[in-house]
Amino acid sequence: MKTESPSDQGENKNASRREIGKISLNSRGVGFFSSPNSPDDIEIKQENLKTALNRDEVEVLIHPRIGTYRQAGEVVNIIARAKTRFVGVIKQENGFTYLICDDKRVYRDFMIEGVKEGEPIKGMKALVEMTTWNHPHENPRAKILKIIGTPGVHDVEIQSIVLGKGFDTDFAKAVEDEAVRVAKEFSPPSTQEIALRRDFRNKVVFTIDPVDAKDFDDALSLEKKPDGNYEIGVHIADVSHYVQEGGVLDAEAKNRGLSVYLVDRTIPMLPHTLSDDLCSLNPSTDKLTFSAVVIMTPEGVVKDRWFGRTIINSKRRFTYEDAQESINNGGDYADELRTLNTLAKILRNKRFAMGAIDFERKEVKCEIDDKGVVVRIYAKERLDTHKLVEEFMLLGNQAVATFLYQAQKGQGNKVGSVIYRIHDVPDKDRIENLAMFVKAMGYTLPIHNGKVSGKDMNALLQHIDGKVGESLIKTAAVRAMAKAIYSTKNIGHFGLAFQYYTHFTSPIRRYPDLLVHRLLGQYLHDKNIPLNEFAKYEKIAAYASQKEKEASEAERESVKYKQVEFMQKFIGQTFKGIISGVSEWGLYIEESETLSEGMVKLRDMKDDFYTLNEKTYSLVGQKTKKTYSLGDEVTFKVMGGDAERKTLDYVLV
Repeated sequence: MKTESPSDQGENKNASRREIGKISLNSRGVGFFSSPNSPDDIEIKQENLKTALNRDEVEVLIHPRIGTYRQAGEVVNIIARAKTRFVGVIKQENGFTYLICDDKRVYRDFMIEGVKEGEPIKGMKALVEMTTWNHPHENPRAKILKIIGTPGVHDVEIQSIVLGKGFDTDFAKAVEDEAVRVAKEFSPPSTQEIALRRDFRNKVVFTIDPVDAKDFDDALSLEKKPDGNYEIGVHIADVSHYVQEGGVLDAEAKNRGLSVYLVDRTIPMLPHTLSDDLCSLNPSTDKLTFSAVVIMTPEGVVKDRWFGRTIINSKRRFTYEDAQESINNGGDYADELRTLNTLAKILRNKRFAMGAIDFERKEVKCEIDDKGVVVRIYAKERLDTHKLVEEFMLLGNQAVATFLYQAQKGQGNKVGSVIYRIHDVPDKDRIENLAMFVKAMGYTLPIHNGKVSGKDMNALLQHIDGKVGESLIKTAAVRAMAKAIYSTKNIGHFGLAFQYYTHFTSPIRRYPDLLVHRLLGQYLHDKNIPLNEFAKYEKIAAYASQKEKEASEAERESVKYKQVEFMQKFIGQTFKGIISGVSEWGLYIEESETLSEGMVKLRDMKDDFYTLNEKTYSLVGQKTKKTYSLGDEVTFKVMGGDAERKTLDYVLV
């Protein structure tokens, strides 16, 4: 954040001052602005927002603090809009057409311009572009870009989520045409290109991916050496060979940032011609790769590393379940898989001994038929093969990051010429709140001067494994942590306990990985990275971090939508669940099998008058002293749901 106040030069920090930064809004239309000169976020009431919307870059006038009240401010200038496209439902009244935005943080309806008389759009979902909004007491003006369809229809709702988060569902013709041209030019690999690469085509190489995966961007190889050590290859699709910097495909990938994985579909970063075919490491096909190859002892000690461009021919496309079957009962490449599994467990244990945190949580899977109807929702089983692949991807990412750091330092310590994946230490207040939360659940998390060690966090997570409230504590722990982001400034990765870490292993679906491939190629050939590249990489890192956040939100919203739709089938039926949240409005309950969360409103708890005890995270009956606390197992009945709002109503029984 850029600070314009001269307060650090000795002036009164409580005096009015102006600062520039990004604003965040809640669903009540209240803004909050983070200031380095204030311990708490600055509150900005709706009437003082001056048309600012969530994540806009703004200039704020911060007022002096009054007593113990939260410090307040007002927006005086909009520097840059975070977004100008919004999704919502079209309404028509008194000859006016307007849009009620799906995002409840947008506190004004959009007046729609250019609508033809009699156009049948009332009640439809639409994507609009804000054209003007100059006066805070007037509604913003917008034009319709796309009529998405009728609310409540599966495809319409999923598209609404994607478009509302700023992702395009289709590629422009120019982008598709360029993908086709590149595929024709580079397939199959030329003899000249193959000659420049280390050849792994005769080695045991295979991929392990989800059953429904179409883009295979990583493969593993294993060879036992005469001295008893193992040569392990982490082979990654060489996307940078096909997607040239500054070209049409590169611009598209940069703008999208990453692929978005929704409940029923994938919105790819690159056209399917590349992501599912040319770049994908499909079996029995010569494929160009960029590889990290290590020599490892049977004890999991890395003795040597090699990085470079390679060519592979995958011998087998495993699903996680197929690979697990081979490990358990024998099958294709069972010996190689068992060896990799043993080494992965050694590497995993070493990470935890160093303070890495095991945030493994249940992941929801929705089984959907060809009409978009949810057939089943369940928590996916996490197999040893999931952990196997994860461990060797971590190994590859860490090895590349370490090499890049050393290569950068060798060029004169030019900060900014590497994109790292960093994870900061947790915020003191959040950790102290987490410790209180854990205590209310009946457990202990040691903290020292507002800090927690990875080992203490892991000890807690191991202690609650398999117990009631496990998922709640893990969720709360994740929320207490800082978010992992991309940055040119390396501070290490707290959650993984790595000093150096980057993303190298998924260039088909993450733009930062594609950049890391380019940087690795340059450093391997001793090419200097110009100092003026710093600002470019820093900007890309910040943008990619934001797009990742939006993609995660879209994924969660798509799952939540299908959970609500599914549970609506069972109105009046009784289920088991655990209390996942308490508030002054009621209880949140997570159903045990589908993890579908709904709310029991306080007004529906009619057997007593309940009040919130914030210290114990519980609701307490004033007459009976009956208590409902976080983590309690309860029985509830489904009373209703609103798929559009993604909410479920429960009642205790």
